[in-house]
Amino acid sequence: MKRNLLHTPEGVRDIYNGECAQKLHIQDCIHNVINKYGYSDIQTPSFEFFDIFNKERGSVASNYMFKLFDREGNTLVLRPDMTPSIARCAAKYFENDLDPIRLCYAGNTFVNNSRYQGRLKEVTQVGCELINDNSITADVEMVATLVESILSTGLTEFQVEIGHVGFFKGLVEEAGLDEESAFELRQVIRDKNIFRVGELIEEGNDSFYMLPQLFGGVEILDKAKTITHNETALNAIKHLEEVFELLKVYGFDKYVTVDLGMLSELDYYTGIIFQGYTYDVGEPIAGGGRYDKLIGQFGNDKASIGFCITIDILHQALKRQGIEIETGSKAKLLVCSADMRENGIRLASYFRNKGVKAVLVTNTPNKTEAYDEVIEVTGEVLERYGI
Repeated sequence: MKRNLLHTPEGVRDIYNGECAQKLHIQDCIHNVINKYGYSDIQTPSFEFFDIFNKERGSVASNYMFKLFDREGNTLVLRPDMTPSIARCAAKYFENDLDPIRLCYAGNTFVNNSRYQGRLKEVTQVGCELINDNSITADVEMVATLVESILSTGLTEFQVEIGHVGFFKGLVEEAGLDEESAFELRQVIRDKNIFRVGELIEEGNDSFYMLPQLFGGVEILDKAKTITHNETALNAIKHLEEVFELLKVYGFDKYVTVDLGMLSELDYYTGIIFQGYTYDVGEPIAGGGRYDKLIGQFGNDKASIGFCITIDILHQALKRQGIEIETGSKAKLLVCSADMRENGIRLASYFRNKGVKAVLVTNTPNKTEAYDEVIEVTGEVLERYGI
């Protein structure tokens, strides 16, 4: 056998044994929290038509997508982002619904990152979307659900940074920038190319240089008010102030900070945006925001907000921070001789019917550390359990 066939392509990996069990446990913890908030599960295909994720949708850039073709010559892509898929489903199946729709999911996304970025190209994401609710209550609930979901996994040292698309939009309006210049400005600010910022804006528009400094506690919002008179920007600040007040009711305000310089790589966001961070990992563990215009690209506009947690990065953070991840009880190992097989099956069934894991073998394995108990199937043992 050729040894190179045993390797996986760059950017993907096998997950097995205890690590896989831990990852599934993390997913279950988050899913249980999201379910408590009333969200129902939905599954979307792993690959869809390219146009679901094209540039106009504001999703992942085309050169980062894995593309393939069907028999009819249509361009398909492995989904790089869950939200446009959910938006398509909402437009198709809930077009006439006016009541709030709560959907949640767990699935893998595929992004063809550069090898120099050191990121996985396939990750598992768990998240939820709240549709048909444009209230500030929905915004706060989404942030609270995210905080509680992360806490459920055992992680306590993290922060959810909150920003608002309207703040940057207001600064752009105030500076009189056209759409193309605003798009480029957002890119260079995101890349921290401060010299290029000076080339794009006129002298005196110093507010853009202040963006990296508008980070911290809720008091940062007072500072932000002093650098702009634009109504859109001030309304964004007011909105975030109200969000913080309501988060206090949940008791989650200590996990949340402000970042008005946050500029998402995804262009479909229209209001509040947020990302979750912790130490010992170089990427956000979660992200989300409001996207009121995305579903309208597939049908009618519907107010929408959501988030996703990247399980692989969260799992990595938990391991690096030494946080124990429960994976459930160990199995009992039942060892029986050839003439005791039938009784061994009965004993194994006895345990399994009581919800206890049981593994039946005829020879004791070399390694037994993975088992809770090793039981030799004998007449005495069978009598003890009433078999």
